Amino acid sequence: MMSYTHDNFPEKVAQMPASPREKLNLLGLDRAGLEAFFSDLGERPYRARQILQWVHQRGVTSYEPMTDLARKLRQRLAEITMIQPPTVLKEQVSADGTVKWLLAVAGGNAVETVFIPEPRRGTLCISSQVGCMLNCTFCSTATQGFNRNLTCAEIIGQVWLATQALASGRFGDRRITNVVLMGMGEPLLNLNNVAPALALLRDDLAYGLAAKRVTVSTAGVVPGIDQLRECEEIALAVSLHAPNDELRSRLVPLNRKYPLAELMAACRRFVDHDRRLRSITFEYTMIDGVNDDPRLARDLLKLLSGLPCKLNLIPFNPFPGTPFRTSPMERILAFQEVTRSAGLITTIRKTRGEDIDAACGQLVGKLMSPSQRRLMVQQQLARQAVAV
Repeated sequence: MMSYTHDNFPEKVAQMPASPREKLNLLGLDRAGLEAFFSDLGERPYRARQILQWVHQRGVTSYEPMTDLARKLRQRLAEITMIQPPTVLKEQVSADGTVKWLLAVAGGNAVETVFIPEPRRGTLCISSQVGCMLNCTFCSTATQGFNRNLTCAEIIGQVWLATQALASGRFGDRRITNVVLMGMGEPLLNLNNVAPALALLRDDLAYGLAAKRVTVSTAGVVPGIDQLRECEEIALAVSLHAPNDELRSRLVPLNRKYPLAELMAACRRFVDHDRRLRSITFEYTMIDGVNDDPRLARDLLKLLSGLPCKLNLIPFNPFPGTPFRTSPMERILAFQEVTRSAGLITTIRKTRGEDIDAACGQLVGKLMSPSQRRLMVQQQLARQAVAV
């Protein structure tokens, strides 16, 4: 799943042209990928460790300061490679301290990255795709359609950029303690690029995050869950939103392909792979009059019975054109009481960054023209009508 190996790279590094457009972005190579890269250059594997530290821990994007590399090697690297993070198009800071970046990526596209400060942690929410193809009916990103997968360099580049921004001190004494792939896109439909990014997040020479502090969120891509359990030790979050197939298929069309029986079986396989380390967070968006009946909470308890997990209730985040509304807080609390009284750890996500539209997809949507937004919403509603 690495983006560079001896077998899958189209040409030997020594034969690579020096055109900037064809330069290899070293930001997207994990340790194994870098070792393979340097091996093809005729260099020793420890060069990979040096590059990891220079790039991810020291934030260096030029080879000139890397004085523990021979000058000839630095010159060669400058000819055939680059260290290129995404470009910031827009930065917004919420009154509650949440920071949101709109980032330019290749092909004239943009993605979003959000940093959420809390008293004892700092969570960075990153994107894995430009848009999303899953068409979940309550999701803002779904109204924008799908463009392409992000490369590993574009995924880990979000972490690199946020790390450097926070190190500047502009946002106070803040740092990243947790990374969640809960931004734009479905990570498990881009696992070839997500997997090396996960390796970098966990690598002590890069970001060195503990397994429980790196979370991948999925709408329920069953084959991806099975593949993920063989990757780096990380946490899994599943966007559930309903306890039965009829309702879930309305909200998450992917459920028609991977219904709840298959999804829950995959979740149990994921946990059984290493029960000492693994549990699952189930995300449940609270939508007024749709999925917030306390009777559904009791059905949910049956569905999750015996599985090491916790439940995260998320107040629905409205966006232009949606027919849905946020569940009243008393309704959310009643739902929570049912699950908590049965012993299921149930939290309610605190809404953050409302004044800067910090829900995924909202900033990209705001920067579109009104006619573009109307067209995309109309297209999404048409797709939903066909699906139902």
